[in-house]
Amino acid sequence: MKFFLITDNVDTLMGMRLVGIEGVVLHDRSKVLMELERILHDESIGILMITTKLVELCPDVISELKLRRAKPLIVEIPDRHGGDNIGASIDEYVSEAIGVKL
Repeated sequence: MKFFLITDNVDTLMGMRLVGIEGVVLHDRSKVLMELERILHDESIGILMITTKLVELCPDVISELKLRRAKPLIVEIPDRHGGDNIGASIDEYVSEAIGVKL
């Protein structure tokens, strides 16, 4: 089972490639949806990482996939265009996951 990245940023892709994660750089909704369709048919991909900016292009589709499909696990990741307070975002994610405010 492998990871795959869909990003809007070449720097994010290069960083992930350094740790062995392949991916694609896309910028518009139609191409993101086509790539999602391809990934859903690839049984070897277990975890799909997608940058926040691209999730915002098709939130309805991403939400539906997260709710309806067990595989691949879809993980939204911030990139360099993300908010200034990444630490607060991580605290919020952890708090929601464990039900305890940090």
